Amino acid sequence: METTKTQIRDIEEMIKTFPQYTHSWVKGREIMYNYQGIWCHPKLLQGIISAQQTFKPQPSDVFLCSHPKSGTTWLKAIAFAIITRQNFHESNTPLLTNLPRNLIPSFQKNSEQNRHIDNSCITPIATHLPYNLLPESIRASNCKIVYIYRNIKDVIVSYYHFLCGIHKVPIEDAPFEEAFDEFCRGISVFGPYWDHLLGFAKASLERPDITLLLKYEDMIKDPTSNVKRLAEFIGYPFTTQEEKEGVIERIIKMCSFENLSKLEVNKSGIQNGESARALVSEN
Repeated sequence: METTKTQIRDIEEMIKTFPQYTHSWVKGREIMYNYQGIWCHPKLLQGIISAQQTFKPQPSDVFLCSHPKSGTTWLKAIAFAIITRQNFHESNTPLLTNLPRNLIPSFQKNSEQNRHIDNSCITPIATHLPYNLLPESIRASNCKIVYIYRNIKDVIVSYYHFLCGIHKVPIEDAPFEEAFDEFCRGISVFGPYWDHLLGFAKASLERPDITLLLKYEDMIKDPTSNVKRLAEFIGYPFTTQEEKEGVIERIIKMCSFENLSKLEVNKSGIQNGESARALVSEN
C-alpha cells in the first residue's frame, strides 16, 4: 500500500515537532531529529514512518540489518550472491556491474516495487533501523533477520570519516573529540549504537531460528564457515556437490573487498583505491 501525498505532508509536519540536534563541527550543520529513541535525518524519517505504517513482508523475505559503518555492503553482496546463485553465474551476476546498495532495496525505499531483480529471483531487503523500530509486520512474522555488527571502536572512526567525507569537512577542521563525544552520547544516525546492537542480540536470544547475529571480525577471519552458516540460516544451503565444486569460495572471491572496491571506483569515480575499499567494507 502506497503512502498518499496527504499522508506524506502529515509525516513532514509531524517530524518538525521531534527533538532536534545540530552537529557543531559539521559543515552545513544539518539537523537530525529524534524519533522513538533514534537520531535520523528528515528525509530518512519520512520513509521510515511511512514503512512502519504500510510495509507488508512476504513470507520468503530476508532482512539484512545493521548499524551504519558495520559491514553492510559486504553482507549485501554475499547474501545477494547466495540467494541468486541459481539464477546467475559469476560471469553474469549483476554484482559485476551494480553496487550492492543498488541491488538490495531498503524496505523504506519502495521495496514493495523493487524486491525482485527479475520475475523469478527474490532479493534480500536491507535496513539500518534498530529492532524495536522495525514495522510490527516484520517483527511478528517468521521472516529471517540477519544482523551484522562490528567492534565499536572501528564503527566510531569509520562514522567520523564518513561524515567528514559527505560534508566535505577537512580532517584538520573536524575535531575527532567532538565526534567521539556525540557518538558515545548516542547522537549518530540510527544511534545510539549499543541500543541498536542489544535490540537484535535480545531478539536473537528469544528467537534464534528467526534472527542471526554475525560479527564482522569473525567473517573476516573465517569467511567460508560464516558464508555457509548464513546460507543455511536464510534457507539457501549449499549442497555437497556445490561445496566440492568450490561455489562457496567463488562467492567469497566475487564479493571480495578488492572486487567491490573496483566497482565502487568505476561507479562512483573515487580515485583513491583505499578509500573505495574502506567504503565497501564499512558501510
